[in-house]
Amino acid sequence: MKFLLIAALCAASTAATAAPELHTFQNLAVTPAGDRLADIEATEAADTAAPDPHGTIVVRAAHGGAVLASIDPCNTCRYEGPAWSPDGKHIAFVAQDKRTGTATLYTTQDNRPTAIATLKGIAAHPTWSPDGSTIALLAVAAPRKQIGAVEAGAPQVGEIGTDDDEQRIAIVPARGGELRFVSPSDTFVYEYSWMPDGRGFVGTAAKGNGDNNWWVAKLVAIDIQGGAARVIAAPSFQMNRPRVSPDGKTVLFIGGLMSDFGPVGGDLFSVPLSGGVAPKNLTEGAHATIVSLNWQSHDPIVTRLNGDQREIDHVALGNGRAQLQRLWSAPVTLHAADDDIAVSADGRTVATVRQDFTQPPEILLGKAAGTLAFDPVTHMNAALLPKVQARSVSWQSDGYTVQGWLLAPKTVPGKSYPMIVQVHGGPSSATTPTYLWKGSDATLIQSGYFIFLPNPRGSYGQGEVFTRANVRDFGGGDLRDILAGVDAVEKIAPVDDARLGVFGHSYGGYMTMWTVTHSTRFKAAVAGAGIGDWVSYYGQNGIDQWMIPFFGASAYDDPAIYVKLSPLTNIKAARTPTLIYVGELDVECPAAQSLQFWHGLKAMGVRTDLVIYGGEGHHFRKPETVHDLERRMASWFGQYLQAS
Repeated sequence: MKFLLIAALCAASTAATAAPELHTFQNLAVTPAGDRLADIEATEAADTAAPDPHGTIVVRAAHGGAVLASIDPCNTCRYEGPAWSPDGKHIAFVAQDKRTGTATLYTTQDNRPTAIATLKGIAAHPTWSPDGSTIALLAVAAPRKQIGAVEAGAPQVGEIGTDDDEQRIAIVPARGGELRFVSPSDTFVYEYSWMPDGRGFVGTAAKGNGDNNWWVAKLVAIDIQGGAARVIAAPSFQMNRPRVSPDGKTVLFIGGLMSDFGPVGGDLFSVPLSGGVAPKNLTEGAHATIVSLNWQSHDPIVTRLNGDQREIDHVALGNGRAQLQRLWSAPVTLHAADDDIAVSADGRTVATVRQDFTQPPEILLGKAAGTLAFDPVTHMNAALLPKVQARSVSWQSDGYTVQGWLLAPKTVPGKSYPMIVQVHGGPSSATTPTYLWKGSDATLIQSGYFIFLPNPRGSYGQGEVFTRANVRDFGGGDLRDILAGVDAVEKIAPVDDARLGVFGHSYGGYMTMWTVTHSTRFKAAVAGAGIGDWVSYYGQNGIDQWMIPFFGASAYDDPAIYVKLSPLTNIKAARTPTLIYVGELDVECPAAQSLQFWHGLKAMGVRTDLVIYGGEGHHFRKPETVHDLERRMASWFGQYLQAS
C-alpha cells in the first residue's frame, strides 16, 4: 500500500501570506562524461494544489549550473526521462498527452527536439542501447487506466478479470521509425535495464494483472529479437533495480520484504545472468536498508537508509560478500532519474537533488574519490526559508532502537502544544526529510501543532530483521513502538499528552483505525484509505498478492490471523472521534473498507465523518480534492485538539 505523507498528499497552503514559488527538479540525469545535466523542472506556487505542474526539460552545465537549453515541445504534456545517449550528444524523452491519449518519443539534436515515434497509449522510462543506435521504453497500448495501483481503477463492469493492461518493452531506432514490442504480450514488465552487449534486457516481470502481481514478479532476461522471457530467478521476496555487470555475467538487484512497487528497500543480491542458482544475499545481517543501486562501467554504488542518515556507498564485490565503503551521509532525502543519484560512466561524477525538512531542493554535484564532497549546482530556491524546526528522535522499544522525526513551529514560547502522530504507509517504507513550505503539515505546524513522524518496526532504515518484525503482527509491536515514541517526545518537547491526535493514509490509515480501537490516548484521528477488516479486504482489493508475505497464508487458508489483526474485531473499544476519507476508485484500499469502519463507529456511538472522493484513486490527483481534504483535516483536529 502506497504511503502518502500529508505534505505530499495536501499541496495547498491556507497561510495568509504568499510564499515564493518552489522550483522543483525531477528525473535528474548526467551525461556519461559528467559535464552536463538534464532534468524536468517546474515551479509550484503557494496558492495552488496542482499535484503535477507542467515541467520543462532543462539542460545545465554540471559545473556552475548555467542553463544551456530549455526544451518544451508540448505545453499540454507531462515529460518522462530525460536520458542521455552514450556519446552525450542527444537526449531521449517521452511526452505524455492526456488530452489525446498519446505518448510521443522525442530525441534532441543540438537541443532541438524531434518526434521519432508516437503511441496511442502510455510510455515511460526511455533508455539508449549501449551503442546508441536504439531507444527502448516501457509502453502500454490502449490502456484501461493509468499505470500503477495507486491510480484510479477502471470501472468494474462487464466480465471481470479478462482484459488486463500489459506494460511491455518496446524499441525504436534512434533515427526514428515504428515502435516494436519485444517483450511477450502476456507479461507485464515493471522495470528493465539493457544488457551491456545490447542484445536484450533484464527486468522484473509477471504474467497477468500488473497492479497485483509485482509481489510475485520474476527476474527475467528478454531478447531484443522477441520471444519468451527466460527466468533468471524467482525468489520468494520482492525485487527492484536489476542491473547487469559490465562483463555481462552477473545481475545485481535489491531484494527484500517490500509492500509496494516504488518504495525500494532491502539487501543487495547477486545471481548469474545464466540463472540456475538461487540469488545470493551479499549484505545479509546489515543494520541498514539499501534503497538504490547504480552499476555502469565501474564498481556498483548504492545508497542506504541508515537510521536517520542517507548514505552513499561504494561497493566492492568478492568472496560472496559486498564490502561497503561510505562515501557520504547526511540526514536528508536524495533523488535523481532512476535512483537516488545519477552517476557518470566512469563512476567519479555524482549528481543528485537534495532536500530536508528545512532546506528546499537543489541540485548538487560531487566527485567520488575515497570520499564524496558535494557542491551546489543550483540556487533556485534560495529565497525559501525554513518554515519549521525538525529533529531526529531515537528511543527504545522491545529491545529495538526506533527512530522518528519531530517537527515543531519555528518559535516555541513557554507553553504546551498539541501533537499529531503521523504514521507512514507501506508498511515497508520510511518517513524521510522533505522540505515543508506548504500543505497540511506546514499549515498545522504554523497553527501551533507539533507533528511526530515515527518509523516503527516494519520500516526501512535498520535492516531486514527490523523490516520483517511486523510480519503477522500488524498493529502489535509497531503500535507499541509508536506509543513509546510519544513518551520519548514528551520528555524532550512541550507536548500536551491530553491533546494528542493520530493520522495516517493507506497502511497508516489502517494503523489509525487500529489505534483508535486499541488505545484511548488520542483525542482525535484522521484515517485515510485504511483497512478495517482484513478478511473482506482480501476479496475486495486489487493487490491481494502483497498480503501473503506479511500474513503467511491467504485469508482462506488462515482466516484467524486476518480476524485477529482487523480493527473491526475490537470496534467496541473505540472512543476517539475519527474523520475517515478514501477515493471512490481506490484499487489498493477500496472505499468499502472505510465504509465498514465508519459504520462500526456509528454503531458504537463514536463521532465520525466519512468522505468518499469521486473519481479518485489511492493517490489523489484533483486539486479540489486536495483543498477539501486539507480544510476538513484542519477543522477536525482544531475542534478536538484546540491548537492556538
